[in-house]
Amino acid sequence: MSISCTRNFFERFCVEEYNIDTIKHSSFLSADLLPSLGARINQSTKLRKHIISPFNPKYRAWEMWLVFLVIYSAWICPFEFAFITYKKDALFIIDNIINGFFAIDIVLTFFVAYLDSHSYLLVDNPKKITIRYLSTWFAFDVCSTAPFQPLSLLFNYNGSELGFRILSMLRLWRLRRVSSLFARLEKDIRFNYFWIRCTKLISVTLFAVHCAGCFNYLIADRYPNPRKTWIGAVYPDFKETSLWNRYVTALYWSITTLTTTGYGDLHPENPREMLFDIFFMMFNLGLTAYLIGNMTNLVVHWTSRTRSFRDTVRAASEFASRNQLPHDIQDQMLSHICLKFKTEGLKQQETLNNLPKAIRSSIANYLFFPIVQNIYLFQGVSRDFLFQLVSDIDAEYFPPKEDIILQNEAPTDLYILVSGSVNFIAHVDGQDQIQGKAVVGDMFGEIGVLCYRPQPFTVKTTELSQILRISRT
Repeated sequence: MSISCTRNFFERFCVEEYNIDTIKHSSFLSADLLPSLGARINQSTKLRKHIISPFNPKYRAWEMWLVFLVIYSAWICPFEFAFITYKKDALFIIDNIINGFFAIDIVLTFFVAYLDSHSYLLVDNPKKITIRYLSTWFAFDVCSTAPFQPLSLLFNYNGSELGFRILSMLRLWRLRRVSSLFARLEKDIRFNYFWIRCTKLISVTLFAVHCAGCFNYLIADRYPNPRKTWIGAVYPDFKETSLWNRYVTALYWSITTLTTTGYGDLHPENPREMLFDIFFMMFNLGLTAYLIGNMTNLVVHWTSRTRSFRDTVRAASEFASRNQLPHDIQDQMLSHICLKFKTEGLKQQETLNNLPKAIRSSIANYLFFPIVQNIYLFQGVSRDFLFQLVSDIDAEYFPPKEDIILQNEAPTDLYILVSGSVNFIAHVDGQDQIQGKAVVGDMFGEIGVLCYRPQPFTVKTTELSQILRISRT
């Protein structure tokens, strides 16, 4: 009775501690804890009625639709801020329709389950979902969706328009969705990491160029003397020119400043513009360092594996030449290095080593148990023994014409052939003679291991072979 009471108290104590800790930290959780392709455990979880799973295909499609709207907002927001006067036109209607979509998403978020960082399970409690959302991004989402354009037309008094324009820039908060999308795509093995990363870097650069051009034009447009501005000095009547020409000129100034190829024609003419250019060029220092650093890492990662392979081959060739090794041994060394390079992308052993022992045993049992149980040496033994034996097996690849066992060497392992074939070779009267051949499902090396005597044959592969190695111990 005392043991049962103690266990019940301990379980209740753990649950209470867990709930307190979850409430304390849930406001800082991230939906990106689960990889894009990650385990399907949560994807098949049954949730409460009216609660939406974040892995639901329809909800994922809704998120992708919002990302496209965010891209539009990121472009139009600085553009409207600098170039366009608020009025009831087609653009005004489109902006308010898009705001309506994000308002729907705010309501929808109160019904979307989230991933708990401690239990790694989906939380579908409506109260917890509400508390989490209200304590994190709710206020920012509301501010970025508020209809400041209609309010600016409703309260149209002197000096109010610029204030509402500044508030409308809060729509750029939606860019966090694009950042989250790139974070998921970078972890998604279905997409090439190099091109996803390049797309992200190009997007950041284009957005910076677009925003800087719009803001710099706004300074010129609001300056008291239009002719004493960076664009007015070249085009005195720039306000009368087409919107397209003004926007292209602003982008031209921005990209020449970013690439440090200006200022030959367009340059600051007043203290406001000089001050803005100073901050923009300081920002460019950090942006350029970020771009160059990321591109360098991508290129180095792309080529490092090949460079390492070349260095290994060169070192092996120099070692063989320095020690005057026979050509057949040199060929075996280089063949082994080349095969290791080709199969390195499989990362078979690394993948298994990173898994818990129970999962490794399950994988080995699935892959190799049918082969091992048919070996003549293990006929009639218990299934439990075979399961333990299979769990300690190492799988290796060997290229063609490579020695696996040398005649008369000390016995350490026995081998099972999974794929390929090998020849048994004996050195008789100064010549190598083929004594036999092993095919898929055969064992070799067991005579030396079980009898603890020197290996009677040299075993050499005839083609690419996968072999299971079982330690004598």
